[in-house]
Parts: sequence; structure tokens; C-alpha cells
Amino acid sequence: MDKSLTQAVAKLAEEVALYIKTEQKKFKTSSVEIKSLNSLVSYVDRTAEEKLVEGLTKLLPGIGFITEEGTAETIDSKAYWIIDPLDGTTNFIHGLPLFAVSIGLLEENELLSGVVHEVGYSESFTSWKGGGAYCNGERIRVSSCSSMASGLFATGFPYYDYGRMEAFMELLTDFFQGSRGLRRLGSAATDLAWVACGRFEGFFEYGLSAWDVSAGALLVKEAGGLLCDFEGNDNYLFGGSLISANNAVFEEFKKTIQNRMLKV
Repeated sequence: MDKSLTQAVAKLAEEVALYIKTEQKKFKTSSVEIKSLNSLVSYVDRTAEEKLVEGLTKLLPGIGFITEEGTAETIDSKAYWIIDPLDGTTNFIHGLPLFAVSIGLLEENELLSGVVHEVGYSESFTSWKGGGAYCNGERIRVSSCSSMASGLFATGFPYYDYGRMEAFMELLTDFFQGSRGLRRLGSAATDLAWVACGRFEGFFEYGLSAWDVSAGALLVKEAGGLLCDFEGNDNYLFGGSLISANNAVFEEFKKTIQNRMLKV
């Protein structure tokens, strides 16, 4: 994966982001469909995904797709584009400015490219394997904060898996008392991009899908951060849970989460 291809993907994400932003101005909540409990979708998600699939197919023909809205036929391939056309749909529907286009390229279980275009702030986060991480073309790195007590963190609230709520609420208390704060933006792709650029020291969530985290995970890696799943392994793309942080606070952050969430 090279810089030029990643930049082409970023340009496509920017074009689709403009479509999404334009549609939000005239969007009506009557267009919302409910896929499952607290999982919402609209014509904007589907059209945005179709635009991404069409553009990415032109860039790299023959690559498979893993998409949230299922607009592309899944094929048996060594490489896949992993797409979330609108990460933060609930924010979009309610007129909040935090949502993102997320595109990751995975080949034989290795992330090669990641693009997160945060629509509300018009920020384009890009990374490719071995090439570093960038925001609007400027190099970014994770923060240097070395303690949870001095850090600001992010999470996502469970949408449907409520079996671990007691432990999760205890974990929130740990963060309320042991850090500078905990934020919930409603877009995992944005959360990870903001870990990569040092706005957050770390992010954790469970109940995630690959399209939520693929691009952001590479951003964090290339910006000097670390990632794992709740068990401490590297199955954060498809395992449903993710811990990410700068390298200085990572171990303390991970142990705090595991102390609560592995007891369930």
C-alpha cells in the first residue's frame, strides 16, 4: 500500500462526506429505518456506501468488500475493503456534527490502509502501513501522557449487549474517579482517530464490528499507539471488543478495563 492510493481513497471519502453533509441539511426522520435494537439506517447510509463501493472498485478492481449495509456482494478474496459509510448514524439523524466515513484495507489479516473522514470537522485522517498517520496532510502522533489520572478517555455505550452492564457501570466509575474524564462521541472511527492525534489518551468499547474500527485501528498503530481486545489479544477487528491507547498509558488502561470486564 502506498501513499498515492491512500490519498485517492481519502479523496473519495471526502466526496462522499460532502454528499452526507448536504443530505443532513434536508434529512427527515421519517426516512429512518430500524435494523435492530438501537441500530438505525437511512437512504443516506446506503447511498454513501454504494458511492464508496463504486469508487473503490475503480481504484482496485477485484478486491472484496466487508460493508455495514451490505450493498456489495461478498467474494472470496485475500484482500477486503472494510467500509462504514456513516459511522455515527444516530448523531447524523439527530443533527449532531460528529460522524465519519471509515475505510480500511485488509489483506490476509493485516491492515494496509486506513482513512477516516470526520464529516463535521472536515478532518481527513489517513494512514498506510509503515507510512505514519496524518490529519489533513500533517503528521500526527498519540499523546505522551503517562498516567490515567492525567488523561482524557473515550468509550461507547452498549447498544444491545446488556449482559455486562453492571461491570461496565463499575468501570465507568473507575474512570470518573481515576482520570480527567470519559467522553462518549457516538462514533468509534472518530474516537480512534482522536486517540491517534492525541486528543484522547485511550478508547475502549465492546459490541463493535470490523467496519467500526478497521481504519481507526491502523491510524492508532501508525501514530505510535497500541491496541488489543479485552482479553489482551490482537483480535480487535473481528472479536467485538477493543482497547486502544498511547503506549505510555496502555498497560494501566488495559488492566483497569480487564479488572472489571473479564470478571463477567
